Amino acid sequence: MNGADVLCDVLLANDVNVCFANPGTSEMHFVAALDRKPSMRCVLGLFEGVVTGAADGYARMTDRPAATLLHTGPGLANGLANMHNARRAFSPMINIVGDHASYHLPLDAPLTSDIEGLAAPMSKWVRRIGGPADVQPATEAAFRASLTPPGVTTLILPADAAWGDADAVSPGKVELASPPAVDIDAVRAVATAIRAAPGRAGMIVRGRAARADALEIAGQISAACDVRLFSEVLIARMQRGRGRVAPTRIPYPVDAATAALRDIDVLVLVGGKEPVAFFAYPGKPGRLVRDDCQVLTLAAHGQDLHAALEALGDELGVRQSQPALVASAFPEEATPTGSLTEDAIALSVAKKLPGDAIVCDEAVTSARRFFALSAFAAPHDYMMGTGGSIGGGIPLATGAAIACPGRKVINLEADGSGMYTVQGLWTQAREKLDVVTIVFSNRTYAILHGEMRNVGVNAIGENARRMLDLDHPALDWVSLAKGMGVEAARADTCERFDALLDAALSRRGPFLIEAII
Repeated sequence: MNGADVLCDVLLANDVNVCFANPGTSEMHFVAALDRKPSMRCVLGLFEGVVTGAADGYARMTDRPAATLLHTGPGLANGLANMHNARRAFSPMINIVGDHASYHLPLDAPLTSDIEGLAAPMSKWVRRIGGPADVQPATEAAFRASLTPPGVTTLILPADAAWGDADAVSPGKVELASPPAVDIDAVRAVATAIRAAPGRAGMIVRGRAARADALEIAGQISAACDVRLFSEVLIARMQRGRGRVAPTRIPYPVDAATAALRDIDVLVLVGGKEPVAFFAYPGKPGRLVRDDCQVLTLAAHGQDLHAALEALGDELGVRQSQPALVASAFPEEATPTGSLTEDAIALSVAKKLPGDAIVCDEAVTSARRFFALSAFAAPHDYMMGTGGSIGGGIPLATGAAIACPGRKVINLEADGSGMYTVQGLWTQAREKLDVVTIVFSNRTYAILHGEMRNVGVNAIGENARRMLDLDHPALDWVSLAKGMGVEAARADTCERFDALLDAALSRRGPFLIEAII
């Protein structure tokens, strides 16, 4: 038995049985060990951003970590953008980064780099394995750190620690600390503030507080105490649809966000932080609430958010049987026809969404209406890239499909964002994943046109246009998808889109629709 075998055994003993990988020479002993462990599912990504993004999607849907396997510092660096999204989503993840043998590092070979320095900004925990004898305690520590509280961890595996002889081990389950008890003083302070601000209190839910059972409690508090219920701009995972409580998402544009929160005197945070503007703009605020707004934390990430909401309901005298306001039937709206539009796609997807589907939304500007409409859709899970780093949508959908093989996954994807990690389509084809990718093909970085206007530039010249538009040549998503083994078709009318969506939803396996808008 070598160190790589021990690492695999510790992971499997703790139900870490999926490894998203893009290995290199330094990881070959670990690859060989994986080959000896048929209970570990190994999923190849052709780019490390696909690997880390898929591990993020997997973690969000299972609440447990997958492993990633990355090749030295440059391989880790390629995966950092989606590690950033995972960090912001509080996703549990165990990155295994291979490195040179410890005695080879002083020679400064071409792939030598500061792996700890690269990993630290995107990881809550980083550790280099000291040798074969350190593999078991280090791996157990990585697993524990990934879940208490959930977050991204990085374990550096030198090649000589992987190939070195190790004593046979029989690893067991790692004991995890229970979440801290509900802070009754915080509960009472929040209840007092809500009572003192009838109709002018708001609550933001995220993390476990955005699951259906916790949302039900938050909705009861909202209805009984006239508290407005919000979600953050970027949502890690929320359970939505008919019969579920539907928070209002804080808008992305600063002016709209400050308007939505202008009359809030008390803002209660459940699992998240105070919302702020994405960027600084001349003459606009960074904080989205008024300076005199009282911001209180009921419970933070790592605490029992469901129990904290229950305690707040009890403190406010809200009965569990009290009805919450939930979404019901779709509002009356004519079925769109003719040329395809963003709103027509959003309406069609919301109406046709299968029950228990998973929606991974990286359509950026193109599907803003979908979130509101999704409140009336069949019950589903909804996810976004949470760190603002684009290129997460295709990998998120890939990881979610591996986590939940019996559920249809819908990926709403902007064309510019999709090109960052288009290689994920190949993984979907290889693994025969049940993912429908809808590419909003407007052939531009539309969000950046808006950002130019936000900084006061209304007339865009040729140089700026060439940096913001995706034409000349236009991307051909049907050919790109087919080249990676995914069946695909193009739609430019509402009727054609509806027909393609019906066909994609009626069958299993990956399918891509290029929606020309």
